[in-house]
Amino acid sequence: MRLPDDTGEPAAPRDDDAALRPFVLTSGRAAHGDLALDTLLRADPTGSPLAVAAAPQARALLRLCRGGTLSVAEAAAHLELPVSVVLVLADDLVASHHLRARSEPPPTAPGTDLLQKVLDGLNAL
Repeated sequence: MRLPDDTGEPAAPRDDDAALRPFVLTSGRAAHGDLALDTLLRADPTGSPLAVAAAPQARALLRLCRGGTLSVAEAAAHLELPVSVVLVLADDLVASHHLRARSEPPPTAPGTDLLQKVLDGLNAL
């Protein structure tokens, strides 16, 4: 996929990225585990510009998220990158306050009181 850059010009083709191994794109780092496949990413409107030395993949992820909210999995599909790479890139961009991440809290198990009421109701049928 080709994304426009900040100047409105189309991005260069990513043919050279396809040959790179994921550990090269992430400098051998793994995600911290704070983000998941369903974590929603959105560009922080108050974020400062990316450093000049930022990876092209990080720039592409930030541009993609400026267009709206996407999950990590959707961003990986659009960028044609492994999810593991996008998790590391997103983690870096969240840490630098360029992206905002939102995860739904894990579902909580119902309390024993509620389960007992359901069981009582079923037994009453």
